[in-house]
Amino acid sequence: MEVEPDILISDSRKIVDTRNRIIHGYDSVSADVIWLVVTRYMPTLEIEVKELLK
Repeated sequence: MEVEPDILISDSRKIVDTRNRIIHGYDSVSADVIWLVVTRYMPTLEIEVKELLK
């Protein structure tokens, strides 16, 4: 994975790990975990991505 030092995304490693777990182990991921990720972490990610797109 190529790293861009100018792009700062909080918890980027956790984002990748979560994506991989959902994609490869979707049958073992509970809806509660997905909901937690969406409600707790997505708002911060949305703000950071919008800043990058300016």
